[in-house]
Amino acid sequence: MLNKRLFILYLCFFSALYSFSQKDKDSTSIAIDQSPIVANETLTKKAIDPLRPSKAAFYSAILPGLGQAYNKKYWKVPIVWGAIGAGVYFYVRNDKQFDRYRDAYKRRKAGFKDDEFYGPNETPSISDDGLIRAQQQFRRNKEVSLLVTFGLYALNIIDANVDAHLLQFNVDENLSLSPHYQYNQLENTSDLGLTLNFKF
Repeated sequence: MLNKRLFILYLCFFSALYSFSQKDKDSTSIAIDQSPIVANETLTKKAIDPLRPSKAAFYSAILPGLGQAYNKKYWKVPIVWGAIGAGVYFYVRNDKQFDRYRDAYKRRKAGFKDDEFYGPNETPSISDDGLIRAQQQFRRNKEVSLLVTFGLYALNIIDANVDAHLLQFNVDENLSLSPHYQYNQLENTSDLGLTLNFKF
């Protein structure tokens, strides 16, 4: 019990000493001629542009990656182009494969036996049912590729918008979260917690 009270007494003494030393080092007491750089940095604030997120989203909707360039996140532009380009590539590739199997199936239904899936002895390497299954598979792959491409396009717009919001996030010292310690004399206990400070 004595050790606990002694520990709390030490904590109170050092917190009082710390707060007293902070009063001597108050940033408002610095003269401008002594430290012009610090004074100028603390007095200037960046203006908040409320239209910046909507501009970034609009630019990304016009041309994918342009909103990321507007936010000065240039390293994201190749990622956006690569992701959307990969979706377009797989869509075009599956569409070409679908057209190959569809054209062969149509020629067989018209009575021709000269499509690319016939062997040298006029024996088909792929049956009519195989051509139908291939068309279904490539149609499904084509639709999935289109869906993924539109999803990546929308994600590009959302990323530009959210990134523009976060660039203007308030990290001012007037809004701070600090640990809190207080000795409760009525209950003879110590209180620990967090203090949220907001200065107007």
